[in-house]
Amino acid sequence: LPRIVDELQEDAQAILAGDPAANSLEEIYLAYPGFYAIAIYRIAHSLYLLGFPLIPRMMTELAHSRTGVDINPGAQIGRHFFIDHATGVVIGETAVIHDRVKIFQGVTLGGLQVKKDMQSTKRHPTIEDNVTIYANATILGGDIVIGANSTIGANVWITQSVPENSLVTYQTEIKIRPKKNGIR
Repeated sequence: LPRIVDELQEDAQAILAGDPAANSLEEIYLAYPGFYAIAIYRIAHSLYLLGFPLIPRMMTELAHSRTGVDINPGAQIGRHFFIDHATGVVIGETAVIHDRVKIFQGVTLGGLQVKKDMQSTKRHPTIEDNVTIYANATILGGDIVIGANSTIGANVWITQSVPENSLVTYQTEIKIRPKKNGIR
């Protein structure tokens, strides 16, 4: 329990340091859905490691129903973790997230395939230290590694590893229609 409390204090500090809208640790503890989901996950993960799979899953599903954040209790999440805006985040059972990672709403760390015979294999990506993953990014596959100090832009779809210090973005093409009778 003391380890979980220490980790949660570090998570709250990461939120306070990384979110300009955060005014205090008390606000984070009481009003941040991402922090709530992380707190439930950290307790559930400890129980999961002790060999109690059902109760941790029930705990994280309760958090999922309240926050829109679906973190499997089997996922491995490092210290100073921050989920900004929370809603729509999915973190699969075999995902590994290292330290000082920040993710935004709608991010999926999922499996590339969903087959029952893959139950005992690593199906979800690994996110190394100091990575930021922006809204609605999808990262799929158990052999995928997002290298340290990388930034994954919004709305990208990743199914291959990304080297450290990378910036991955989705380029939008905007075409301005010619005016017809003064109207676009």
